[in-house]
Amino acid sequence: MEKNTFFCFFCKVSVKFDYFGKDPSFFKNINVKEDVYIMRDPFTNERNSYIILGSHCSSCQKVVCVSTDCSLFYCQRYCLPCSLENFDVFPKEIQVLFLLY
Repeated sequence: MEKNTFFCFFCKVSVKFDYFGKDPSFFKNINVKEDVYIMRDPFTNERNSYIILGSHCSSCQKVVCVSTDCSLFYCQRYCLPCSLENFDVFPKEIQVLFLLY
């Protein structure tokens, strides 16, 4: 795998990223709660437009994208298999979402 390439363990999306961490200097009024992979938005000419690609699962540490098919964020990021294993730690409002899948 090339350096600076984000690769989701589950959906296999592969994209070059520009930053990894939780304190990007270019996010002026956004507080990031986890270390995230970020890329410049290729769909706009705006200078300060970025896309958060994903992060690491807080349980198994696999790299996962932000797609709801691959991960869930509640206080921290979980891949779907780990979120199902930890089903009981989520509030009822989140547990209901699992029942819809």
